Amino acid sequence: QVQLAESGGGLVQTGDSLRLSCAASGPTFSTYSMGWFRLAPGKEREFVAAISWRGGSSTFYADSVKGRFIISRDNAKNTVYLEMNNLKSEETAVYYCAAYAFPGYWSRDGVGNRRNYKYWGQGTQVTVSS
Repeated sequence: QVQLAESGGGLVQTGDSLRLSCAASGPTFSTYSMGWFRLAPGKEREFVAAISWRGGSSTFYADSVKGRFIISRDNAKNTVYLEMNNLKSEETAVYYCAAYAFPGYWSRDGVGNRRNYKYWGQGTQVTVSS
């Protein structure tokens, strides 16, 4: 079992940057590909980014965040990060990290489906003020 805890959320202004962290418990963190999702009021939970297991050599991003967000991981610290730049007001949401359940199915469609994730954190609120 993996327990996940997000941190780093807060109130920022349009155009600002923020880095979220997701700390994982347990010795098996490096064997999980990881993803970030967000949930805005009145919307469904939306895929943001994902990073492959072990060294994290492969990543996927939602089109809306490409070029502005960067996902990374540090297996020595059991942590995955989401660096968010040039934030927009419509990106106000609760951001969740999650552990992907299918190591042998690494694809944009696979990681973009929230039902393919086995463990979830409690979320961290990001508010972008205009």
